[in-house]
Amino acid sequence: MLDVQRDRTGCEMTKEILVDTSWKVEIDRTTPAEWAEMLDLFNDANIYQTFAYGSVRWGGKNLSHLVLKHDGEIVGMAQLRIICPTPFKFGIAYLRWGPMFERSGRPLVPSVPGRMARALIAEYVQKRRLFLRIIPNGFIGSPRATVIQAAFSEFSREPLTFENTYRTFVLDLTPKVEELRKNLDPKWRNKLSGAERKNLTVVAGNGYEEYETFCKLYYQMRQRKTFETTVDVEEFGRIQKDVDVPHRMQILICENKGTPVAGIVVAAMGDSAIYLLGATSDEGLNTKGAYLLQWTMIQWLKSKGVRWYDLGGIDPEGNPGVYTFKKGFAGADTCQMSPLAACDSTVSSVVVRAGFRIQRVFRRSERVLNIARAVKQLSARN
Repeated sequence: MLDVQRDRTGCEMTKEILVDTSWKVEIDRTTPAEWAEMLDLFNDANIYQTFAYGSVRWGGKNLSHLVLKHDGEIVGMAQLRIICPTPFKFGIAYLRWGPMFERSGRPLVPSVPGRMARALIAEYVQKRRLFLRIIPNGFIGSPRATVIQAAFSEFSREPLTFENTYRTFVLDLTPKVEELRKNLDPKWRNKLSGAERKNLTVVAGNGYEEYETFCKLYYQMRQRKTFETTVDVEEFGRIQKDVDVPHRMQILICENKGTPVAGIVVAAMGDSAIYLLGATSDEGLNTKGAYLLQWTMIQWLKSKGVRWYDLGGIDPEGNPGVYTFKKGFAGADTCQMSPLAACDSTVSSVVVRAGFRIQRVFRRSERVLNIARAVKQLSARN
């Protein structure tokens, strides 16, 4: 028997018969501070599962938190966004880069991922009658992906499309620093050496002041370059203000004679880091400050015990310059796992899938408009 306990608002306590009473699921019973502490227990924790990201991105009232315990010990967690357009039981439960089930410093308990899958179905699919969609924190071919595929076998796998495919380079940081440098593409390594000879200064921090400095560089870059992006730097700024201090994004600013010329923003949690944002001024392009920043970040991540560095997505056709830059790290070219879905409600399924179709049309139209704006701006300059 799996005991499912709900929040402190007086909602009815229910019990789902699964196996034995040593397993317990708690729904919406944790505070933001407690959630932040529990994140530190997991290798597969990430910025998208922080309370700050969820509340800033989606609103605190729209979040749900599930905690799985075994013999009183926390063994799994998941933060979900809940969208219910009416008081009736239909809508979507969205889980991004989760659930978490890899406890730090311990071998994986094989039964935990399966228990998490069943607990998610019991609460959000069977009880709440929602369409449950999961973007797993796993890359195709990785050991974690293999575990997730087996544990979530009851879920359907959505086909990978241009809209939902996250392709990236992932760099393994376990080799020694000397070996990592040797593995860099020769041209990349030469540009790094050139930057190191220019006596540039790297300023590191995780405060909002450093983030504001980065934003100034980012806005300068956007004025110089016209490119399509879904990134909201102001939104990440609000997350940086709200997130628990140990989980703040790390910011590196490259200065040339006291003037900021390049910056990067990286989120590091558990055993992984994600390159979120980067910006370079005109002067930064000449000094190759981005190369120095990334190499400095790699060394900092290694010092913190981070094993994997996700370089934040690539688009070889749409953005070949960034693709070439990231390829120089000599990381593995990979894609995130297919989204997973489960639903027992015909109403939720019909409504949500119709919403997905409308969203795809909107994004394609927005992409066309962005390209048209870019062409117009370039024509005006010429």
